[in-house]
Amino acid sequence: MELCPCCSGKAYAVCCKPFHDGSPPPTPLALMRSRYAAYALEKAEYIMRTTHPKSIYFEKDRKKWGGAILQFSRRTRFVKLEIEAWGEDWVSFAAHLEENGVAFTLKEKSLFQKIDGEWLYLSGEITVDPGIPAK
Repeated sequence: MELCPCCSGKAYAVCCKPFHDGSPPPTPLALMRSRYAAYALEKAEYIMRTTHPKSIYFEKDRKKWGGAILQFSRRTRFVKLEIEAWGEDWVSFAAHLEENGVAFTLKEKSLFQKIDGEWLYLSGEITVDPGIPAK
C-alpha cells in the first residue's frame, strides 16, 4: 500500500488520488491536503486547477506557471505535513520540507473560497522557520 504524501495515514488511492483524478474535495481541509500531495507528486495541473483566479499565485501563462510549480516540486523533498487547526474556510498547517540538504518548516494559514460548488485556494499568511542542515 502506497501511503498518501499528505500524511493522513491512508492509502494514496483512497485519500488524495480521487481528487487528483478530478473529484472535487468536499472541504478546505481535503483540498489543502490534496494540494500538498500534488506538490509532492509533481501534479502541477492540479495545483493550477485548484487555485482561485483572484489569488496572487494565479498566472495566466499556464506553461510558465506549471514550469515553476514543477521546478519547486522537483527540488523540494516533502517530509511531513502537520495540520494545526481548521475552520469553515481556512486551514493552518506546518509543512516540513527540505531543499538542497537544508530542512525548513513552512507554516501557513490558508484561505479558501467556493466557486461553482468547488473549493479553491485563495490566499495564505505564510511564515518560514529558518532552515538547518538536514541529517
